Amino acid sequence: MSPAPGVRLIDAALEASVVGSFTRIGYVVRRRLYAWTPLEQLRLDGRVAIVTGATSGLGRVTAELLARQGATVCIVGRDQQRTERARAELAAATGAEIEAELADLSSLAEARAFAERFAASHDRLDVLVHNAGALTHEFRETSEGNEATFATQVLAPFLVTTALLPLLEAAAPSRVIFVASGGMYTVALDVAALEPGPAGYDGVKAYARCKRAQVVLAGEWTRHLAEAGVTVNAMHPGWADTPGLRDALPGFSRVLSPILRTPLEGADTIAWLAAAPEAAGTSGKFFLDRRPRAIHRLRRTRRPDEAQETARLWQLCSERTAAA
Repeated sequence: MSPAPGVRLIDAALEASVVGSFTRIGYVVRRRLYAWTPLEQLRLDGRVAIVTGATSGLGRVTAELLARQGATVCIVGRDQQRTERARAELAAATGAEIEAELADLSSLAEARAFAERFAASHDRLDVLVHNAGALTHEFRETSEGNEATFATQVLAPFLVTTALLPLLEAAAPSRVIFVASGGMYTVALDVAALEPGPAGYDGVKAYARCKRAQVVLAGEWTRHLAEAGVTVNAMHPGWADTPGLRDALPGFSRVLSPILRTPLEGADTIAWLAAAPEAAGTSGKFFLDRRPRAIHRLRRTRRPDEAQETARLWQLCSERTAAA
């Protein structure tokens, strides 16, 4: 059922305000406006899910939500002690089956090894949540020669999705979800800029560019998987009070702390995209608070050659990950 004009008007006003949209205000108002179905009623019994970057913050909460919805959840972390502790705590809290895998997803070799291990022990994958990655202010190049933010947030998700595609197709209708960021609204897609060097490195811009690339790739995956029964969407959680935000942007976090979303509020749309029947036929979109949003807010982020630049991004990801 289409929302009433008054509801759409309020939502549009929130969206235009940015602060009202991205903070807890937007979450609380929209939950009431649209009378959201509680997540616990959206079941994933018998389904298998992967959540990367799941030892803290949004990833940790997402893994718990999916487990409470009935899924068998595999969490992926890079630190053995933290990952095992998260697995044990999640299993105790939910009573669900929680698996754990170790992989530093800035390494394409480790990303591929993880995907191969998972494929060897599972015959289906219903939900794949790409959440791993952080905003860092110092340039770091991986041993494979990739800038770390680009490797973790663009190349590794591309590689893992490609490697696990047979399992996603076996479980169709299945779902892939990129946890992006509203920061992508500040930049255009620029494939050359996705690989910055150490001189004048700007971690905020590098992060925003990679998040823009994730949103674009959700659209390209949708085109490539049109007949596969696999939906691919991106979402942004709003401004949520997570360890990652506090570490990366302490001033921003401190000023907005009274109205930041909780991690649970930020993760809600991830769990909804994973399970909601009404999300099953939707692909290639960018979501906030359970509704698709525009992928551009500023004229300067629109490229007249967007299609060509998107093709260059797909080709770059294909070449880099095939060689890994």
